[in-house]
Amino acid sequence: MTGIGTNADPDRDPAALTVDLVCRIEQHLSRDEIHRIVTGLTRDRAKQRRLARALAADPGLLTTGRPPAPRAVAELLVALRAAGAQAIAAPRCDRCDRPQNGLRRWASSSFRCTTCTARHGTCAGCGRHRRLPYRDSQGQPHCKGCRLPDTHSVEELILLLTALDPALTRTSALEALTRAAALPRTRQRLARQILDQPDLLTKNAYQAPSPAVLRFIDELTSVGASQVVKPLCPRCNRLLPLTAVHQGVRSCRTCYGHARATACARCGALRDPATRDSDGAPICSPCLQRDPINHEQCCGCGRRRQVAARRSDGPYCSNCRPRQHITCSICERTRPGWISPITGKPWCDACEKRWAVCTRCSTVAPVRGGSTTTPLCAQCVNPDPQFWKRCTTCKAPWQLTARPCTYCLLDQRLRAHLTAPNGQLSDYVTPLHAALTGHGRPDTTLAWLARPPADTILQSIATAGRPLTHTLLDTLPHGKAVDHLRAVLVAARALPARDEYLVRLEQWIHQTLQDRTDPEHRRILHSYAIWHHLRRLRSRLRGTPATRLQAVNVRSHLTAATNFLDWLHEHHLTLAICTQAGLEAQITDPHSTYPRETSHFIRWAVTHRHAQNLTYPAVAWPGPTTALDTERRWAQARRLLHDGTIPTADRVAGLLLLLYAQRPTAICRLTTAHVLATDRSTQIRCGRKPITLPEPIAGLVRELTATRHRGRSKDSSTAADTPWLFPGIRPGTPLDFAGLDERLKKIGLRPRADRSTALFALAGELPAAILATLLGITTDTAVTWQQIAAGDWTAYAADAACRLRPPFQPS
Repeated sequence: MTGIGTNADPDRDPAALTVDLVCRIEQHLSRDEIHRIVTGLTRDRAKQRRLARALAADPGLLTTGRPPAPRAVAELLVALRAAGAQAIAAPRCDRCDRPQNGLRRWASSSFRCTTCTARHGTCAGCGRHRRLPYRDSQGQPHCKGCRLPDTHSVEELILLLTALDPALTRTSALEALTRAAALPRTRQRLARQILDQPDLLTKNAYQAPSPAVLRFIDELTSVGASQVVKPLCPRCNRLLPLTAVHQGVRSCRTCYGHARATACARCGALRDPATRDSDGAPICSPCLQRDPINHEQCCGCGRRRQVAARRSDGPYCSNCRPRQHITCSICERTRPGWISPITGKPWCDACEKRWAVCTRCSTVAPVRGGSTTTPLCAQCVNPDPQFWKRCTTCKAPWQLTARPCTYCLLDQRLRAHLTAPNGQLSDYVTPLHAALTGHGRPDTTLAWLARPPADTILQSIATAGRPLTHTLLDTLPHGKAVDHLRAVLVAARALPARDEYLVRLEQWIHQTLQDRTDPEHRRILHSYAIWHHLRRLRSRLRGTPATRLQAVNVRSHLTAATNFLDWLHEHHLTLAICTQAGLEAQITDPHSTYPRETSHFIRWAVTHRHAQNLTYPAVAWPGPTTALDTERRWAQARRLLHDGTIPTADRVAGLLLLLYAQRPTAICRLTTAHVLATDRSTQIRCGRKPITLPEPIAGLVRELTATRHRGRSKDSSTAADTPWLFPGIRPGTPLDFAGLDERLKKIGLRPRADRSTALFALAGELPAAILATLLGITTDTAVTWQQIAAGDWTAYAADAACRLRPPFQPS
């Protein structure tokens, strides 16, 4: 072990400082042995600091052994001398100054031997002034020679027990008393305590003057006593060990902590103080653990971190602590975990935090058993409420630890953010509180509240003093936190639904127009954006919500028009006087962007007489640019049909792409209304006419319809109510097409190339009109793909008419 110099900090490295001071004096013990003795005696960091500070203030304690000094110093001196130290002094009594080989009594930093600590006085038996180590049943002091054996108390206790409970015999009662109190003197004291208060055995054991009474009650019930009652905690009325005493009343450890709870001087939380600072202010346990002076150097990463585990080679932080890798009984994956106290089976950390819809009672709750396909909640795993811990606030069972449940914790934190100065929730924020606490999973809402923007957002809403509307949310800084809050409120029907992409597009257009300083440019852009793009977009939507690609398309066109007008302004030109030569200079400019969208703006400007005699070459679609691999398409389709390790949602989305040439954007917008399932067939409507699905695709679609809420959505209860076939992460919203595109790529698909291959194959087999009707594409697109596939369906109608017409009969 490497040595640490004398400049070691008693707060950061107390053990190292103590070892260094001892090594200066003692030469007969190695440094490693001294370190082992010091760390073995003082595993508590607070005790290590007290010892290091005392020795640093007075190193002479190691050679004199004279108090005043903490008890840890005396324990260290005794342990060092027992290990063979020669230069270390033995602790001395502060009265007679005699060295001692062990500790008899240590109080107020003073060590006293047995002779000096013995109580002296007048003996009630002989009347002489002597040591009085004993007292009789009446409390009278007696010396060692006048001590009277007290056998009547034990006999009276046995008679009391046999009369109280006929199931007890004299032998069983004596055996229970012997196991509860091994020494005769302790048995006599226990007997006197119960004889003075017989109700300790039946109802008031929480008032027991000593813990031996509780041990005696446990032993009596173990030998078959039926009238002796185990004590309940007087505060929570639960059958728990009464290990703590507060104000003369015994209670469980949890209630003891609640009774002693006070506001922490650092975080302000109401908790049981773990220690106190130099000023006497209370400090809770989490703050004590987070204090940098309690951090130690991790043996794994070498950084000073909070200690999460200790091994023979030293401390480890939470990231480096050794974890046992086990095969989880729920997800069947090998991960770091532990044994579940509920089922006694391996349980990984991810499954411990997993929430799902219980397959037995259909409630959204943490997964406590079952498997990934058949998750079970706590109540279905073990329906006995006495097995579970209870919430300390609502007293509801089904918890692993006795602390506030997730619902109560969410309510507390929301009230802390939304409560007015008068301590009440205003009528304006009540719908927000009800929506966040009563809709969806509380753990996802708590995770959202833990992020920094959430605090500011809720405080802004609480201090606004007006009803909660979309307009109020629009005034907040735009971000993911506001978007998630809006989605939750809309899903909970606290706000009406609206077309978010269209509204954001309108806001962006308005801001873009306001930023233009040239009135002429603003007028042209206003006409181009509002009367051309927005009008055409609304006519296409017909009441359906806009997609992200549609909004991006309008933004791209308006950005291209803005860039072109800026280029004209930089070259001292206007749209009205711009010539073809100037336009071609802009086209050949290497810094020009959006050529396709710019050509659209030029044609619109010429049509509406904002420009004259300008032509911009249009770029026609050249067809698919990637290789069309039909064999790979069928191989991927067979894999998705039969590979059960791939999630059902990904399998269905991939098959719709490979077999029916659906875009990821169209797949994301599918709802349960598009699936028409009957006893005879299963159909899906991608265009105007539904498509009958064969097996096993039909079975996968039916399975996805029934289990879509167990997929990617983090809010299981919200996803179960949403109509989307592919629910998104945010409540009430579909999966984003970019996310679906990424998921398809992870399972080996190439969305754009595979869709082109599928559309190429279908266009060569079906007429353009039927292809457009089934797949939901336009007729022009279907005709274009048919021409690329070299499919000749132009004579189909004439050929069918000829087959139906009777043959020509010459006259």
